[in-house]
Amino acid sequence: MATNLVSLVMQFLTPDMVGRIATTLGFDRNKVQSAIGGAVPALLAAFNDVAAQPGGAQKLADAARLQTGSLGNLAHALTAGEPSSLIDKGSQLLSLLVSGQNQNALIGAIAKFTGLGQGASGSLLGMLAPIVMGTIGKHQSAAGALDANGMANLFASQKDNIAAALPSGFGSLLSGTGLLNSLGDAARTATARGSEATRAATSAARAVGETSQRVASRAAATSSNWLYWLVPLAAAAALLLYFAVRPTEQVVQQGMNQAQNLAVGGIDVGKQISSSIASARTTLDGVSDVTSAQAALPKLQEVTAQIAKTGGEVGELTAEQRKAVAAVINPLMPAVNQVCDKVLAIPGVAEVLKPSVDSLKARLIALTT
Repeated sequence: MATNLVSLVMQFLTPDMVGRIATTLGFDRNKVQSAIGGAVPALLAAFNDVAAQPGGAQKLADAARLQTGSLGNLAHALTAGEPSSLIDKGSQLLSLLVSGQNQNALIGAIAKFTGLGQGASGSLLGMLAPIVMGTIGKHQSAAGALDANGMANLFASQKDNIAAALPSGFGSLLSGTGLLNSLGDAARTATARGSEATRAATSAARAVGETSQRVASRAAATSSNWLYWLVPLAAAAALLLYFAVRPTEQVVQQGMNQAQNLAVGGIDVGKQISSSIASARTTLDGVSDVTSAQAALPKLQEVTAQIAKTGGEVGELTAEQRKAVAAVINPLMPAVNQVCDKVLAIPGVAEVLKPSVDSLKARLIALTT
């Protein structure tokens, strides 16, 4: 099976370890999970940039050799409540490999993407740097390629994986720093993906705005009662447009908060949709290997069944009403696709979850048509 460095690192970062990191940083676990999802591929992109420089591959090989066999100690430092030493050592390691300018760029991008702030983002990178390098060292040692040539070849083979793992919108935060230049076309594709997601959100919100204007005019003449629920839908879409320039995770959270206030025909369809999406993402976030995937399968099937039921309720709405509902869901889909892709990239998980994941996504898409 082809190596995917991002997946190897994420497998090490179990839900318990993510919880420990969140406690250390003093932030919500979901926010920290989102930050890790951006920080890991960003660190790998920075190391790839180092590998492309003269003598850089040797520097990486030396650093990885020092971290080989240290993953157990790193896990202990997190679970035993001793993160400060890990942060200090990780920050020193990062300083040896990445320039101060590039470190600041990484910290700034993570802070903007997640809202963690500069200090917490720097601490997060300090905790993740030795984990990432230790994973690389373990993998290269097992492959008998822990040297400059092996490191150069490894990163040359990982450009697409690293770029694909950058969350939607995160790549654009790094696009002007030069950190993604060594990824070539793969980085440009990732940045374009984030721009496309923003354009989709803008287009969806504009469509709802136009729809609400047409309906308002018609309602003035016909006194139609369903205008009363369309107004909050249009307001929610306007808020989604406002947050479209923010990181994907924040867009999703704001969208869910607004959707929970939408009611159609006495049934809170908005709440049903947002609750189902939240449950699906929480379930998938807890998947780190085949065993956890098997445990998550029943819950994922339950969520999909609930979405299918909601689809029947949405199907009774008028065409104009369905467009308004779609405008709430569409901006959330990039984040759903992101977490699905991340989970299915874990070795062995696709065989367990792919049919259910595909069904889940198909049900959500059906609500937008």
